Amino acid sequence: MLKYILIFLTGAWAAILANRGIAIFNDAVRPFFPEFRENRMSRLELATTTFGLSFGLVIGFGIPFSIMSPIILIHSIFLGTDIIGTFFPGKPIKEWYKDKESVIGVSLAGLVGGIYSLLILIGLAGFVKLIKMLPVNVFDALGSLGDPVIFAFAAFPALAVAFEYGFKNGLISFAIIGVAREVVARFYPSSADGIALLVGLIVLLIYAMRTKSQSSVSTMSLFGERVQNIKRSLPYIGIMGALYGVAVKIGLMMEGPQSLIAASKGLKADAIGITISRALSFIPLKGTTALASGTFVTDGFGFVATAGLLSPNIIIAAVLGAIVIMLEASSLLLFVKVFDQYPGIRNAADNIRNAMSKLLEIAILVGSMMAANKIAPGLGFFVVAGLYLLNEVAKKPLVRVAVGPIGAIIVGVLANVLAVIK
Repeated sequence: MLKYILIFLTGAWAAILANRGIAIFNDAVRPFFPEFRENRMSRLELATTTFGLSFGLVIGFGIPFSIMSPIILIHSIFLGTDIIGTFFPGKPIKEWYKDKESVIGVSLAGLVGGIYSLLILIGLAGFVKLIKMLPVNVFDALGSLGDPVIFAFAAFPALAVAFEYGFKNGLISFAIIGVAREVVARFYPSSADGIALLVGLIVLLIYAMRTKSQSSVSTMSLFGERVQNIKRSLPYIGIMGALYGVAVKIGLMMEGPQSLIAASKGLKADAIGITISRALSFIPLKGTTALASGTFVTDGFGFVATAGLLSPNIIIAAVLGAIVIMLEASSLLLFVKVFDQYPGIRNAADNIRNAMSKLLEIAILVGSMMAANKIAPGLGFFVVAGLYLLNEVAKKPLVRVAVGPIGAIIVGVLANVLAVIK
């Protein structure tokens, strides 16, 4: 019952924050909010733009990963609540509660956002039960889809180093990470991948801090007013952090595919390391768009997930979640000052994100092909590889990382249809 109540409240609050322009999950949508606030974009145009930028990711990214695990990928919820929140009416004014249209919009956004999130939870649970009843067992095979991610993930810092500092330095970093992993594996096998990831990030940070900026441009003068917009909304943002922190603690939601896979397999230390590295890598993107738009991020920089995983109980998870996300929102300019002084860190974070995407694309594709082949030997390889290649030439391609899981699911459906026909 706690999961159903929590998912409803989380979805409702996320939709309300989106409706008021306080927080938006989709990084591509956030920069449009100044246009709406300053009456250069209508509510309908904002909603249409949000739908166009978010709907495909819900179907092609959030749902496929959520199906493979008892944990929901937050993209399934928060991208949907972005759409719902921006769709309902409301004027971009501070005292919105005095405006009848805005009050109605906030109320409807919260109600629909909560119902939507509840349906996602119920629908996914029903889908898993249905899979287990099929003549060909595909659930176990799909559960192994993310195995390559767990063991390969520690390699991405080496790729990030190579992006910025060349192949030779990347190869050296890769060797250091590999040695660290094998040394730790001899004594603490369950922590080997997490420690290797930490070593890789330290190596990357050492490279990044060698570059300092000569610029004297003050970020404060550029974004001060919009940061104040976010600071005025800190209590509302804190509530979101509390709800999300508890959701992570009880295994209801997770911030990314890698951490979701690790957490679903009981690899808590790996999941914690992944949430930290992902949060660090997204600070520049999330921080810059939040500063430029005056709209914060629904899940913060990502450290709320770390706090949730580290919390001993739901009360601590709620308190830490609220504190962490408010600290993130309050420290926007501090982060930007660091990036101004050490541009190498900003570049490193961009490279981390790109390296993660590259590694995830490969690892998930490999895992999808292996899972699909377990379901239907030969046919699995054929279908997943074929769909991946066809997606490359499609006019409106899916996100690459989602093609493999979708292909594996299709193979599962085909295998069961063929079993019934036989």
